[in-house]
Amino acid sequence: MILAIIITSVATFISRFSGAITSEKVKAKSKTFEWFNCVAYATLAALVARMVIFPAGILAESDIIIRVTVLIICVVIFILTKKNLVVPTIVSAILLSVLTSL
Repeated sequence: MILAIIITSVATFISRFSGAITSEKVKAKSKTFEWFNCVAYATLAALVARMVIFPAGILAESDIIIRVTVLIICVVIFILTKKNLVVPTIVSAILLSVLTSL
C-alpha cells in the first residue's frame, strides 16, 4: 500500500510539475493543459476509490456501506459549500467515527 501511495504521489507530482514547466508556453484552455489536469485528478480519484473500496488500517474496521455513505454525503456537502474542502473533511471524520461506533 505504501508503494501505491508513493507511485501515485510521484505520478501526480510529475504531471503537475510538467504542467508548471510548460505553463508559460501552453494556454490554460489548451488540450495539453487539460490533459495534465485530467491525469492528476484521475490519479487522485483512483487513490480515493481504493481507500473506500479496499481500505487499510483502522478504516478497514468500518463497513463499506458506511464508507460509501460518508463519501456521498461529503461530496454533496462539497458541492453545496461551493467546493470548500474544509467542511466536508471535518464532517467526514466526525460522521465516520459516529457511524462506525453505532
